[in-house]
Amino acid sequence: MRKFIWIALLAAALIVAGVLLWPALAPKAEPIRYKGSFFDVFDTYSEVIIYAQDEATAQAELNTAHQALLQYHQLYDIYHDYEGVPNLKTINDQAGIAPVAVDRRIIDMLRFAIAEDVATGGRMNIAMGSVLKLWHDHRTAGIDDPENATLPAMADLEAAAKHTDIRDVILDDTAGTVFLADPQMRLDVGAVAKGYAVERVAQDLIANGVTNAILNIGGNVRSIGTRGDGTSWRVNIQNPDLSAENQSLMTLDLNNLSLVTSGSYQRYYTVDGQPYHHIIDPDTLMPSAYTWAVSVVTEDSGLADALSTALYTLSIEDGKALLAKFPGVEALWVNLDGSLVRTDRFDALTGVTLPQ
Repeated sequence: MRKFIWIALLAAALIVAGVLLWPALAPKAEPIRYKGSFFDVFDTYSEVIIYAQDEATAQAELNTAHQALLQYHQLYDIYHDYEGVPNLKTINDQAGIAPVAVDRRIIDMLRFAIAEDVATGGRMNIAMGSVLKLWHDHRTAGIDDPENATLPAMADLEAAAKHTDIRDVILDDTAGTVFLADPQMRLDVGAVAKGYAVERVAQDLIANGVTNAILNIGGNVRSIGTRGDGTSWRVNIQNPDLSAENQSLMTLDLNNLSLVTSGSYQRYYTVDGQPYHHIIDPDTLMPSAYTWAVSVVTEDSGLADALSTALYTLSIEDGKALLAKFPGVEALWVNLDGSLVRTDRFDALTGVTLPQ
């Protein structure tokens, strides 16, 4: 009799335990998609998508990402001053005068950029601001007054190019300062700053426990994990032919990867019927003319940004040789005639065989 009572009590206990444990064992609800969009960072439309269990968590992470991007935008701005924020413009204004004490995020970005410039053989020199400013000023004037658009004089470009020695960028980690030893040098970090900032924000989100998100900051795309249901992030590559019926060249699966494209179709102006874009070849001091666009896929968004610029200023043959130094990086080139060339493993990103 006692044995029967003990078995009955044990069974009842297991039933109660099962009921009590059920909520912990139940599958978690599928996370919900939340999106934040804004226009106030890096002078472009941007959006961040996060999957989270509740709106409060998602909104907190979206706000954190937005505020971080705003800070990077101000720190890396070469055109505007911000009260209480020594930035790249401050450094340029103090060239040849005095070192500038700056936020550590500036020094870290500059060190990254200098290292990548060395690795790419000088193809993305952030000290070329004096040359790029001439092109920027002529492009801005040409867009405002197309009938009187002009090119920078080659003599002026060559004179400016004498002030682009990256060794004159003096970084002092102990003092936390940046100094341009050449009074006529100017920094321009357009080839790397946005991608670098996107990567840093992505890493912060990951550290905060975000596992399913994607950032698209003016076309600089960085994915974290997959979508909330476990399926791949699907990201289109822009067709550089803006008159084409299909504006997407192809769609990629991007899980824990970045995509950055450089091309002549985004920022340009026209002089005597000829378009002149914003990516300048450091050898010729003129807009690069090898290809129509280059897309780079790799995990680090800063590296993808830097390499997309470097590859755009090289022939495809030289670009492939450069990429041999960067394992884990894939690239797609769009030739001037619209034909496609890609690295050996690029097709794997699409799940299909791409046309030649």
